[in-house]
Amino acid sequence: MTGGPATPTTDRRAAAPGRAAHGTGPGMSTTAPTAAPRAVAAPATLAPRARLLPSLSAVYRAQLSRARVARIPLLFVATFQSVGIMILMRGVVDGGTEAHAVVAGSSVLVVAFVALNLLAQYFGQLRAGGGLDHYATLPVPPAAVVLGAAGAYASFTVPGTLVTALVGCVLFQLPLAQLWVLIAVIPLAGAALSGLGAALGLLAPRPELATLLGQLGMSAALLLGVLPPERLPALLVLARDLLPSTYGVEAFARTFAPHPDWAAVLVDLGVCAGVGAVSLTLATWAYRRAAVR
Repeated sequence: MTGGPATPTTDRRAAAPGRAAHGTGPGMSTTAPTAAPRAVAAPATLAPRARLLPSLSAVYRAQLSRARVARIPLLFVATFQSVGIMILMRGVVDGGTEAHAVVAGSSVLVVAFVALNLLAQYFGQLRAGGGLDHYATLPVPPAAVVLGAAGAYASFTVPGTLVTALVGCVLFQLPLAQLWVLIAVIPLAGAALSGLGAALGLLAPRPELATLLGQLGMSAALLLGVLPPERLPALLVLARDLLPSTYGVEAFARTFAPHPDWAAVLVDLGVCAGVGAVSLTLATWAYRRAAVR
């Protein structure tokens, strides 16, 4: 019987190269060491909100460059239309306060054609074609979109309004010295009519209805603004007082008097400015309502 010293059994796990042997001896832990906790990344800081004035300037320049070529023929049509109306009225009105109303109303009619009619069509098509989704993704306040588009369209009315006023003064032999008041009449009447046109275009369920409402508004400005108020029925005089452009017409017509009542002119311009602020606020609300749908 051959015997020998017992050979100790080799622990393969302990002898395996590269493998850590966690013993169970005294002072040794059987739990694997835990990984170090990762550092929690701080949340990214959002960019500051776009301010109103820089956004308004950007939208205004973009709208002005986009519509410059397309709106020039329409501006010519608006000017030719107003001049033609004054020529027709020349055979009916000889002078006096009626001539003041015709010239002032025809001049502001250019503003109504562009700022009310065309802007209603633009926002109606923009809503129907999904263009509001593009503006909704931009980091600009809603008021900047409405004011920028309204300001761009109102800017196109300046040459036509000046030409119409000059032709009307020569045609009816009115003084030219007070034409500088158009510096205030054009932006204030343009703001009132642009806000109304934008609201009509944004609230109309279909672009065809927006076009119809814009044309009806321009027709109201033609009927109630150009015709002398003395020749209108009482009901139409009340409707004339509700039209935003009426106060711009009244302010311009008062300056043709030999001694203008400048206090009344300032009151009319103030009312026009107030109506413009209300109409632009309504248009901004309509834009928010249409953009989230």
